[in-house]
Amino acid sequence: MPERPFYQPGASSVEGLPLLLQTFHNHPLVMLKPHWHAQVEVNFIMCGTVHYRMNDHEISLSAGDMCLFWGGLPHQMIDASDDAVFAGAHLPLVHFFRLHLPADIRNRLMTGATLVTNATDRSDSDNFERWNRYVRSGDPAKAEHAVNELLLRLERVRFEPYRLAPETSIEQEAGNPFDQQSLRNVGRMCDFIAENFLYEIDCVDIAATADIHPKYAMSIFKKSTGMTLNEYVNLLRLSYAQALLMHQDANVLRVAMDSGFGSLSAFNKSFRKLAGMSPSDFRRGAGVR
Repeated sequence: MPERPFYQPGASSVEGLPLLLQTFHNHPLVMLKPHWHAQVEVNFIMCGTVHYRMNDHEISLSAGDMCLFWGGLPHQMIDASDDAVFAGAHLPLVHFFRLHLPADIRNRLMTGATLVTNATDRSDSDNFERWNRYVRSGDPAKAEHAVNELLLRLERVRFEPYRLAPETSIEQEAGNPFDQQSLRNVGRMCDFIAENFLYEIDCVDIAATADIHPKYAMSIFKKSTGMTLNEYVNLLRLSYAQALLMHQDANVLRVAMDSGFGSLSAFNKSFRKLAGMSPSDFRRGAGVR
């Protein structure tokens, strides 16, 4: 029996392209180890079953289930049935901040929860297939249309049954939602960071792109994402580094420099904090020699 294929990050995959919206419609590949990326991930299971190991919980999904989670924490698809087919998207944060979701959903997703719903129907299968086609068509108008429809579909979960894993009681927050101007500012900062994370940037540079004070920028970014600006910059660098480490001729020191880290020690410390292992161990475990 031939060996089962598995998913492996690469420079042109989601890990290496944090600003790019990517869609998919295929047979899922199991992962030999957890990965992470700076996008929010949407998965819709069209056929079969899949099993995920998230940062602090596991979930099993079957045909008709849809999930939404923040990809910035390590996660891994550890099993998929032979007949499994799924579709979905990797949404850069700027798209995620356009979503009109209850505050409890947004906050819990950004701190590691997974939203799961089985309130789907046949139209979802058709729509996910079409959105994937439109995004990959090379036509910007079709791609924008697909994104807008997808975001509206995700917003619909607030009107239908859903759960957040790990399981907790779901109570809608009574307070005012995060104001839209703040979300637009956070979106502008995310765009700037995604375009410049490989360079030396600080909170002053990032705040300037939204024309706000650095202290205010740090405050609204933390409230909206659960991360500091520095943590988010490091996440993008680590996502990019993860992809580079998969190259056969990857050198850890060169990867650290090419990923925007000022020193090997800073790279090792950040990588170990996120992945639970050193970059060298990650590279060896990926089968790169």
